[in-house]
Amino acid sequence: MTAAALSPDSAHPVRTALPCSAKAGPKQVLEKVQRCGPYVDGFLLNDVAAVLDDYTPAGDGGEEHAQRLRGHLMRLVNLAVTTEMDQKDQQIADLVERGRHMRAEELPSDHRRAVGHVRQMAWTLNELLERLVENQCLTEEP
Repeated sequence: MTAAALSPDSAHPVRTALPCSAKAGPKQVLEKVQRCGPYVDGFLLNDVAAVLDDYTPAGDGGEEHAQRLRGHLMRLVNLAVTTEMDQKDQQIADLVERGRHMRAEELPSDHRRAVGHVRQMAWTLNELLERLVENQCLTEEP
């Protein structure tokens, strides 16, 4: 199909799509995509380090950290499930379950309990991250 068939008065012509000349074309693309592993971004590492190093949030800082850690947990849990690592590694399965549970919990209103909850999320995230790296689902650096 050409651009003329779609829009005869188009000022920007569109090239006609060319079919793959060999059956290996799409297969090679698929293999490249499958070899491409997600990486651990600096935000994830920074958030975990900030919470596990010397974490004493003031004001709404606890809720902000909790939201970011929930997002990281969601991403790694989804990765573990889609790659089926939770079915191959019992430790990952346990961490996925713990991560889902912790993500769903509200941040406690008591300051000490809130700090403990955020730290537990960070530890769970850190352990899941390490297991996924060990199982080659993630690379350690971008």
